[in-house]
Amino acid sequence: MNPELSLAFALQSSPGVYALLLGSGVSRAARIPTGWEVVIDLVRKLASAQSADCEPEPAAWYEAQYGVQPGYSQLLDALAKTPSERQQILRTYFEPSEEERKEGAKTPTKAHRAIANLIASGQIRIVLTTNFDRLMERALEDVGIAPTVISTPDQIEGAVPLAHIKCCVLKLHGDYLDTRILNTPEELAAYDNRLDRFLDRVFDEFGLIACGWSAEWDDALRAAVERAPSRRYSTFFAARGELGERATALLARRGGQHVSISDADSFFDSLEQKVRAIEQFSQPHPISVKAAVAACKRYLADPETSRIRLADLIADECRRVCKELTSDRFANTFESVNTASVTSRVRQYEGLCQTLSALAFEIGRWGTAKAVSHLAAAQRRLYSTKGSQGSVLWLSYQGYPVTLLTYSALLGASLEGRCDVVASLLTNELEVASRQPALAVDVAPPFCLLSDDPQGWGRLLEGKDRRHAPLNEWLADFLWERFGEEFDSRADFDLRFDWVEVVLALGNHKLCPSVFNAEFHPPGCYGYRTANRERVVHKIKGSLESNGEKSPYVISRLFGNSVVEVQQAIGAFEAWTTRLSGFWW
Repeated sequence: MNPELSLAFALQSSPGVYALLLGSGVSRAARIPTGWEVVIDLVRKLASAQSADCEPEPAAWYEAQYGVQPGYSQLLDALAKTPSERQQILRTYFEPSEEERKEGAKTPTKAHRAIANLIASGQIRIVLTTNFDRLMERALEDVGIAPTVISTPDQIEGAVPLAHIKCCVLKLHGDYLDTRILNTPEELAAYDNRLDRFLDRVFDEFGLIACGWSAEWDDALRAAVERAPSRRYSTFFAARGELGERATALLARRGGQHVSISDADSFFDSLEQKVRAIEQFSQPHPISVKAAVAACKRYLADPETSRIRLADLIADECRRVCKELTSDRFANTFESVNTASVTSRVRQYEGLCQTLSALAFEIGRWGTAKAVSHLAAAQRRLYSTKGSQGSVLWLSYQGYPVTLLTYSALLGASLEGRCDVVASLLTNELEVASRQPALAVDVAPPFCLLSDDPQGWGRLLEGKDRRHAPLNEWLADFLWERFGEEFDSRADFDLRFDWVEVVLALGNHKLCPSVFNAEFHPPGCYGYRTANRERVVHKIKGSLESNGEKSPYVISRLFGNSVVEVQQAIGAFEAWTTRLSGFWW
């Protein structure tokens, strides 16, 4: 397997067990100088202040003048006498000017931002860096993460234990604003004992991904990697071209893999995309899904003799899903909130629920009342896995599996106009510990699922940042990918999807009227797909006119107990959509 693909699988399957080791090559694209380049430039400034010529070897000139190799600290002391003056000198090397900012220089690169996204979604927790700049910290701040930053041995002693750190950035050689940075060969030959002990833990307990680091000059760091006793997780060394002699020996000692790259930006950007792709498709094998659907169809075709098998099929799959929903994989309800983390979590729910969603679609279309009752039981069980502590956004998204199951079943029902399925599932009473019971019709619609901020939270999904009904559209796109072949066209699918959302809105308004807004119906794509909405309403009105009290829209008792009541419900809905369309457009 290609080493980069192997690494992507390792990150996705074992989140949080790999540490990054970043060298100067990662910041090179930002036009950040290395520590030695800063030292040489400071030597040039010192020589210029003395009207001396230090070329062509500034370091040699300095050593001849002062009898020691040039060092960061003594040069700064010579050029600036106060901390403020020293900071001003250093800022020009590490902080962008207005012109540089416009050019994108000395700001987080694609590599830093990809790493920040991997940290936000839990793939990485520990970042070791030899760089003095603060690009990694800025990239993390941009995705809402406040990392634990350690830049001196003193800070190690007061740090949170590794097992409890959400994100740690360890600046091995210091921060550019601290004159105690390590830079010369003598300074890099040995580390403080506290730093060595910390590194011993990291290299023993975590896998390692190195990038932008040559392993040629940092003797103490190389020694720390070499003495690690454990190889429980792999080592990946990403570098351009062939590895140097010391890096090759180090990799052989660790039993690691060389990942050949063109540059750090493309490497980390590609790595993040691969991890996301694997996450998206980290789901049951298509053959197992097809096998489950085939078994479901056989059992539905013979309900008398196969009802127990069908019940077991749904219950077993629901138990599997619920076990995962309550595992550590979905336990972090304090995770940072951003597009990468929200999109990743939703895709994981979709991958996990793929088989159950496929079964729901078939039962919604063909199932008997008893078969539909098994889906109602699955709704209740899924809802019961919701937690009670953590970020309100993550707790809200924990209801997404119920929404996915319900929409899948109702979409199947739309193909046969089965209001009985709609009524059975939407009037299902769902319970979770320490909360009042709720009807599914008041839980499943996306605008009810994300009731605290349905548009804002939905717009965190990738590609939905400017949509009126972002989660509804996301759900429609996902279900089209899964069940599109069952429909005549995408237009046919969209029409039936809007039927699902219209009946959800009608049912919610009837059974769970809002105490704050008597006109409220849960919005959906129907709010701006006017032609589809009018066709759905026309279809319901036509059924009432043709069938009267025997219309399935009356018999279901979901929208009213008589033709008159259903007509009144439709009238209220039309008034609501007129107002909604005016507001959205």
